[in-house]
Amino acid sequence: MISTERLFFAYLDEMATITILMPLTYHHGLSSSFTITQGSLKSPLTIVNQVQIENYQKYTCKLNEEFCFGTQYWVLDEHGGQTDLQIGAVIRTEEFDKKFYYEGNDLGVIYSPIESGFKLWAPTATQVKLKLRHPKTKYSEIIKMKREEVGIWSVAVRKNLEYYHYSYLVQVNQEWREVVDPYVKAVSANGDMGVIVDLNKTRREKPVLPPIENPVDAIIYETHIRDFTIHPNSGVRHKGLYLGVAERGTRSANGELTGLSYVKDLGVTHIEFLPFNDFAGVDELNPLSKYNWGYNPIHFNAPEGSYSTDPSDPYARILELKEMIHQIHKAGLRVIMDVVYNHVYIREESSFEKILPGYYFRHNEMGLPSNGTGVGNDIASERRMVRKFIVDSVEFWLREYHVDGFRFDLMGILDVETMNEVRKVCDRLGNDILIIGEGWNLNTPLPLQKKANLANQAKLPSIGQFNDQFRDSIKGSTFNLHDKGYAFGNKHYFEVALESIMGSVGFHKRFKRMFNEPFQSVNYIECHDNHTLWDKIEACLPNVDEEIRMKIHRLATGIVLLSQGIPFLHSGQEFFRTKKGDSNSYQSPDSINQLDWDRKSKYKGNVDYIKGLIQIRKAYSCFRMRKAVEIHNKIRQLPLVEPLLGALYLGEQEEIILLINPTANHHYISIPKGEWLVLADSDQASTVPTRMIQGGGIQMEPISLNVLLKK
Repeated sequence: MISTERLFFAYLDEMATITILMPLTYHHGLSSSFTITQGSLKSPLTIVNQVQIENYQKYTCKLNEEFCFGTQYWVLDEHGGQTDLQIGAVIRTEEFDKKFYYEGNDLGVIYSPIESGFKLWAPTATQVKLKLRHPKTKYSEIIKMKREEVGIWSVAVRKNLEYYHYSYLVQVNQEWREVVDPYVKAVSANGDMGVIVDLNKTRREKPVLPPIENPVDAIIYETHIRDFTIHPNSGVRHKGLYLGVAERGTRSANGELTGLSYVKDLGVTHIEFLPFNDFAGVDELNPLSKYNWGYNPIHFNAPEGSYSTDPSDPYARILELKEMIHQIHKAGLRVIMDVVYNHVYIREESSFEKILPGYYFRHNEMGLPSNGTGVGNDIASERRMVRKFIVDSVEFWLREYHVDGFRFDLMGILDVETMNEVRKVCDRLGNDILIIGEGWNLNTPLPLQKKANLANQAKLPSIGQFNDQFRDSIKGSTFNLHDKGYAFGNKHYFEVALESIMGSVGFHKRFKRMFNEPFQSVNYIECHDNHTLWDKIEACLPNVDEEIRMKIHRLATGIVLLSQGIPFLHSGQEFFRTKKGDSNSYQSPDSINQLDWDRKSKYKGNVDYIKGLIQIRKAYSCFRMRKAVEIHNKIRQLPLVEPLLGALYLGEQEEIILLINPTANHHYISIPKGEWLVLADSDQASTVPTRMIQGGGIQMEPISLNVLLKK
């Protein structure tokens, strides 16, 4: 914040350009000359432009010598007045970005029992100090850090600092700020300070997992760590915690499987968790007093403490998160981490802004922070050290926690180059790491061609994107609650629904393809955000029998599982999850957000049906074709009256027919001749056929799908 004691203001806005603002109340804002000083050195500034802006005279001056970052300069006017030279918009120039890029992989703390090394990137700071607090006596020690090349400040402390709390004191623009290390890996309760830990004590070997040959082999199940087990009848001991997710063999009061063992039995391949890095919105020392989804990132590389048994123990959250991931792996499943690199909780309070004001965030043409995210700030991923932070963070979670993939929240805020660098580090560390993201086109000051959004899918060839065309054509518009989609029988959505079911790769030439390849399409109709499908159906059809609503829901979910691309289920979707009409439950109570395990028992028939469709998808590769060319060459649309949909799949070893009837009427549908085994109909789904029919035709039940296998 600018001090009112300054007579006028001076900012370094480019490497050799200083902007001076003189209030009209100070010598009418006039000065014929300016001098810059640093220590005993003095140098005149060259005035290249002068203009009055509101209550100031604005001078643009040329600096006639190289600016030395990390030292304090002063600017004098002709009247003998002086002001400190503040670091201005120079930090957002390409020259600054190139000059201060750091390639090292040792930012943060490198711990050993003998010595710990600390490194912080703070190129505009004039002083940096390390603050250490003894874990027992709470005595604080302040240690000066040394400036090195490209803006690195470092110090080594020769003693065992395990459990010590630490922070940095950073002086920028004559102001001291205390900040938590942005690379911090362990934190105190509520993330007030960093904590030095020995991660070697927490290491686990990753079990060997069943292979995932292609992203379309994945079936993703999205949940929230607290929602997953907090229900009173979850049968889980550590409700709402990392260790609760890790529990195996849990059952509800009526003996039905719950939790991790249930998800394993369901047949999905990946569990995607809403953010579990340290976030704001829940008091870790009183976690049940508030609820939050976790999209308020504070510390990107430290686990959230409200999910641990002891938030005050810096090791507890690390060990328990690793145990959760380990048990999921032992069950043969994989973990996708929801990451929120597109914004921070509060820009002004973030470590990024305190260490290097203005660098980590985008600014609009008025010089104000942009707000494409809708939360007051957009991360400037295109800047080299911001991109490095994101890539370093991804690599840390892969190496240290053995996660198997990432879901990028609001990926459209980030830039293409950053996402491709993320893809490279993932490919370097594994051959089956999934990356998916929300490629929405958001209003952030980044050139359109650089945005990591749906329009630029060709520039992100190995990254999946949530398919909003699929979502809205099958269930109806997410943003118009009463809009009915194809699964409701709306024939106006027929063509776009067909295109979506076929992977959105231009199945018909009249459609512009959304994706070059099917594995780029993440197919979903429901997620943590907006209304659940059940709640939308209730809103659209308030006077319809529950049996009809269930049929619509079953059909829509079945379409997700049998479409080309990557299927994505919201946890509880298979038992008609409801949030009681709440469309934005990010801080609603557990009664709204919890996974209702009683409902799972109540609708066991639908759970078994969805489980059967998952088995069918996994058994028959025609529902998960790898390439667009396969879809074009091996799928034939059957000539049915809209909105009835039929397709013949010509697999290497089998022929399969998919039939969809979204109408409320029975229909007799013609099919190719031969003997066909029924794998799925309106009531049952399984890889074990329920009956056989002779080719020629089949009577389809209202609001249903059929899967037929040629004998």
